[in-house]
Amino acid sequence: MPESEDQPVRPASTVRRRPRLILMTAVAAVLAGCTAGPSVRPAVIDNDGKTTPGSSTAPQQVPLPPLTEPRSPSIKWDGCDEATRQRLGLPSVPDTLKFSCARVPTTLDAPDLPGRGLSRLSVVKTGDGPIPLVVVNDVDGEPGSLYAARLAAALPPEYLRKFSLIGVDRRGTGASMPVQCIPGEIRAELLGADPAAGDLEPVVDAARKAGQQCAIELDDSQVAMDSWRAAGDLEELREQLGMDKLHALGRGDGSKVLAEYAVRFPAQVGRVMLDGLPDPAADAAAVQESVAASAQATLDAFGADCIARGCPIGDARAAVTAVADRLRGAPATTTDGVEVTSGIAIYAVHAGLAQRSRWVELAEALKTAQTGDVTPLAAFAEPVLKDSRARPTRLDGTLATKCNDSATRLSAEELTRVTTTLRDKYPQFGVFAARQLAWCSPWPVRREPLPPAGAPGAPPILVAGTATDPVTPEQGTGRAADQMPSAVTITWQGAGHGALPLSPCVTDATRAFLIDGKIPVDGTLCPA
Repeated sequence: MPESEDQPVRPASTVRRRPRLILMTAVAAVLAGCTAGPSVRPAVIDNDGKTTPGSSTAPQQVPLPPLTEPRSPSIKWDGCDEATRQRLGLPSVPDTLKFSCARVPTTLDAPDLPGRGLSRLSVVKTGDGPIPLVVVNDVDGEPGSLYAARLAAALPPEYLRKFSLIGVDRRGTGASMPVQCIPGEIRAELLGADPAAGDLEPVVDAARKAGQQCAIELDDSQVAMDSWRAAGDLEELREQLGMDKLHALGRGDGSKVLAEYAVRFPAQVGRVMLDGLPDPAADAAAVQESVAASAQATLDAFGADCIARGCPIGDARAAVTAVADRLRGAPATTTDGVEVTSGIAIYAVHAGLAQRSRWVELAEALKTAQTGDVTPLAAFAEPVLKDSRARPTRLDGTLATKCNDSATRLSAEELTRVTTTLRDKYPQFGVFAARQLAWCSPWPVRREPLPPAGAPGAPPILVAGTATDPVTPEQGTGRAADQMPSAVTITWQGAGHGALPLSPCVTDATRAFLIDGKIPVDGTLCPA
């Protein structure tokens, strides 16, 4: 259960919605020319196209759709309780939860094969409610099927009386024809960027090898792993569930899939909650700077929480730096033979910071890593480093999806300038954030134009942000919400990735929105 559940639930406060100010982060001339074309972000955007209440130009509000039960669903469910629990591993979920699985055929729809090709989604159902609620997670997080299972274990029982959670392993992940095209030693090189590095030449070289191997093994499907097509998969899933509207919950990058679903299929949008919507800005270098800054802030929040608990690592920044320095001079090996470098250690720390429920475990792992035992810390990076049929690596699908979603490709000189700047400003996480720009440097650039974001014609969509989120910073979530005419925002003033179910306030507001159809006041603030 989430840590916050033992705290009293405090009422939400609300603020009058003000136009958000979007300021260019001052990487100065370093970031100039870093995108595939000129940056579309002006120095200041005041009210990014969103009309104010009472404006004569305000669009007609689309009402929140009612909850109706499926009609003539075509999906065949089979019991898969034991298999799902094996995939979940530890921590386990209560025995009262039961799981059913299905394979849903969808269209691959690669750029060179539009509307053709076969793909399959793996979906898992839990809960007894009559209304399907589709759950989509980050592409680099747990597969949606497993995230939905953990969510079902943590949410108040009212959710599962009204809904059956339908966890979706989005295309290329989990059990949905996972992408597995990068050799193991190359994965380690992609993650191994030294946080003190001034350039990322070794990472660019590894990305080139990864891209070549993926092009060979994936063929037409290489550029079909993206959020836009994942949204199309959800439309096929909606039809096979027998639903008039898609009711859904997305977390992090999974929210991006649902936001693009709303652009593609606004008339089919039901009750949708987006938890940590990613920054939509075209300037990927500036977006990654925001990630680095938020990761540093989350590390500070973790450190304060650690001190309050009386944990043994002292200053969190100093502890992370000490571990990285130790591994830079002499990489260590885990008990099962995995070599851990300073770059992999930083990846592991970031993964731990994102999982608020594992902060105690992260503190203990940093303590043991300072003495030379890196096995507990490496466990946070295990899902991307290790690859098997039962547990596919999360890295390959992440790289394919994020590179297909991005049009940014930096030259070596631009990448070095960005890396140096971010390293100097954010000593623990600057190079970590810059590294993702290097991953995509040799990857094909999307050729297809997409319609503008915004989803005009969609009903109210609940968008939750977290004040200190190391994966989807709140500023970016606000920027994404400003592009959506029907977005209603709520912000948890806490730390970690995603507010649901860690914040009782957000959890209750989401329950009221999804189940009762009550729309919160736009700009609602939930206490930490």
